[in-house]
Amino acid sequence: MIDIPKDDEKLLDQCEIKTSRSSGKGGQHVNKVETAVQIKHIPTGLQVRSEKNRSQYLNKKFALYLLRKKLNEINFIKPPRLATKPSIKSVSERLKNKKIRSEKKFLRKKPDY
Repeated sequence: MIDIPKDDEKLLDQCEIKTSRSSGKGGQHVNKVETAVQIKHIPTGLQVRSEKNRSQYLNKKFALYLLRKKLNEINFIKPPRLATKPSIKSVSERLKNKKIRSEKKFLRKKPDY
């Protein structure tokens, strides 16, 4: 289990942040300003990158959201499956329906003379 702080500042204390120039649309603004944000969570080694927006602040927020999402996926523990058996009533009902269907299909056959 990984301890995920609720506060963004405490989570960022556990991370290493790098900025770089992003690619794609945005023209001169994107080519000139370092708006892409890459966050590496040091305890786990997880990395996320965001270059979705033209703003470094918005990219940092989105990268934090992605990091939290990945950390929560790692923390998720699938509950154990409890083996169950069908009830006596459901078994008898199923067998009764099977018998009815069987008789129906048997009556469709051509008679033996």
